[in-house]
Amino acid sequence: MKEIKQSKAMKFDTTYVPKGSNPVAKTIIYILLIIWSVINIFPIYFMFTFSLKSNEEIFGLNVAGLPRDWLWSNYASAMGTGNMGLYFVNSILVTGASIAISLIAALMATYAITRIKWRGSKLTNAFFMLGLTIPIQASIVPVYVVLSKLHWLNKYSTLIVPYSAFALSMAILICTGFMVEIPYDLDEAARIDGCGLWRTFFKIILPLMKPAYSTIGVYSYLQCWNEFMFANVFISDSQHRTLPVGIKALSGQHTTDWGPIGAALVIATFPTLIIYIILCKRIQESFIAGAVKG
Repeated sequence: MKEIKQSKAMKFDTTYVPKGSNPVAKTIIYILLIIWSVINIFPIYFMFTFSLKSNEEIFGLNVAGLPRDWLWSNYASAMGTGNMGLYFVNSILVTGASIAISLIAALMATYAITRIKWRGSKLTNAFFMLGLTIPIQASIVPVYVVLSKLHWLNKYSTLIVPYSAFALSMAILICTGFMVEIPYDLDEAARIDGCGLWRTFFKIILPLMKPAYSTIGVYSYLQCWNEFMFANVFISDSQHRTLPVGIKALSGQHTTDWGPIGAALVIATFPTLIIYIILCKRIQESFIAGAVKG
């Protein structure tokens, strides 16, 4: 009987095929992954080829194919006549300043809430988290009234201040998930060595919070770079427009040349893709670290 059981076990082991080693299953998985990759890459391809075509090719003659005539002049038209170069610089300035302000303010606020013992810390944290429940569209009228009374319309600060304020709640939430995992013994050791609050914050806490920088930066970047409503309502001066509003301004009242609009979309979209390709590993590590610590 033992020999029979052993022979059956051996037969089972020889016929057993580990999951994932089946070449047919692997082929099907690879085919599905290729199809999924094509589906995700096609919009980028379509946008790029769209930016190099004339209206005739876009509307019927050559919708999805490569351009017959590569009209690089569409980019020159977008950068020159459409002022996309100026709008691109404005978007970089507004986005960069908003990220810096929200990051610095969030780190300091989180340090005060989580590392310093005072009576109103929990209430203050709840007040900041309340900002997550307020949609940005609902605040457009009161923010416009405040900015107009402060004579802040048609300036870079018109967008930098609201963008930083609306990104602050999420930034504090992200920072809290990282900072609460830092042992409080480090603060006590720093005090024994003679460090005050500011020196402990800059020398001990900030270096340990580096994984949070990427998470906050990506969130704030996407929120500021793609924002349209505030930029369209608060900025009427063409010298301070950002890319989303500038792209809208390219469409004419009666006729529209869609090639330069496609070029403007490429100018607005491809920097995000390039930044992600360069920083993808750091961004993924920061999100994983935040998920584990949260």
